[in-house]
Amino acid sequence: MWREFRDFAMRGNVVDLAVGIILGAAFTTIVNSLVNDIIMPPIGLLIGGIDFSDFFVTIKGGSYPTLAAAKAASAVTINYGQFINAIIRFIIVALAVFILVKQVNRLTRLGEKPAEPPAPVEPPREEVLLTEIRDILKARA
Repeated sequence: MWREFRDFAMRGNVVDLAVGIILGAAFTTIVNSLVNDIIMPPIGLLIGGIDFSDFFVTIKGGSYPTLAAAKAASAVTINYGQFINAIIRFIIVALAVFILVKQVNRLTRLGEKPAEPPAPVEPPREEVLLTEIRDILKARA
């Protein structure tokens, strides 16, 4: 059983998947920083200098000026600003993956050998004989 597990774990696809997950986690950190530190501050400035991730609705527990204050008071909140941030992160990741896959596909096509034209198909034997007979009859006429 141990050998079977080792063979499974060391397959190329499993190792590739593990590398992909590790790189994906690192990429997620970069995207989170991009959204929180670069994209959202200008958007917050455009909408009045408010931190976009602080948009929330308190369901139970009173009124609070910031999400941090509501969480500190253990208020029940709907954090729609953080949800919008998550949607923006998803769109950025989806766009990056799309561009990556598109480039890999383009490079794969560049590396392929051009398709050779198919070899001409020989006509059936009857057609060859009929062509010879036609040519002979033309030559007699």
